[in-house]
Amino acid sequence: MYIEEAHATDAWQTGSNLKDKVLFATPRSFEDRANVGATCVKDLKVDLPMVVDEIDNRTERAYTAWPDRLYVIDGEGRITYKSRPGPFGFKVEPIAKALAALAGPAVQAG
Repeated sequence: MYIEEAHATDAWQTGSNLKDKVLFATPRSFEDRANVGATCVKDLKVDLPMVVDEIDNRTERAYTAWPDRLYVIDGEGRITYKSRPGPFGFKVEPIAKALAALAGPAVQAG
């Protein structure tokens, strides 16, 4: 989910954004946000589907996703794992365990 731009050029620009040439002003419309997200997916070679939050940030607020956070959500829409804020809070092992628990014993044994 692409949410509010964390390091917009008109807000909190970082050195890593300058180095990577990820330079975007704060989007002012959903279309602006979708275009920035699509550009990042293409230029940064993100190999994941992209979903874009509404410009009112309703998903970010509902999931406390800023600046970034990882979730595992089951088939019923329940959150089974919520990481600490990233990127420093990202730990692979708890996510793997949460996904394995959802997959069930047949997949875990395989």
